[in-house]
Amino acid sequence: MNDKEKKMRQAGLKIGLLMGVTLSFFLSLTGTATSGHFSVSGWLLSFLISTLISLIISFFVPMKKVNDAIGKKFNLTPGSVSARCVESFVSDIIYTPFITFCMVFLSYKMAVAKGAQLHLLPMYLSSLMVCFIIGFILIFVFVPIYTKLIIKRP
Repeated sequence: MNDKEKKMRQAGLKIGLLMGVTLSFFLSLTGTATSGHFSVSGWLLSFLISTLISLIISFFVPMKKVNDAIGKKFNLTPGSVSARCVESFVSDIIYTPFITFCMVFLSYKMAVAKGAQLHLLPMYLSSLMVCFIIGFILIFVFVPIYTKLIIKRP
């Protein structure tokens, strides 16, 4: 691996780290707030778990390579609105279902332990719809910002 590839990999990891924390913060806040039983401790636990999951995903999934391959396949102009929409959608598909499932599963387990009669699948699907929309918007807005912060152009 040459020096440029190392720098790009490091930049990708930093962007992934920032995006993972951003997604985790807002998605766990959304999930906890829409559950009807918001608590700071529940939100913090959800935030920590989802941050860990998103960091694992960002470490193993090279989003830059994935997005470049998709852009090439669909002849997208890098940086264009259409390219950013597709890249945001793909990132959202990769991150949001896992983060949302873990948050919902945690809430489900805590509620069932207190005697609630709930069904996991409907909880997950309704939360996924909301989180998917919010995740898309977050990714669309924050990836370019973080990219500019991390990759300094001369």
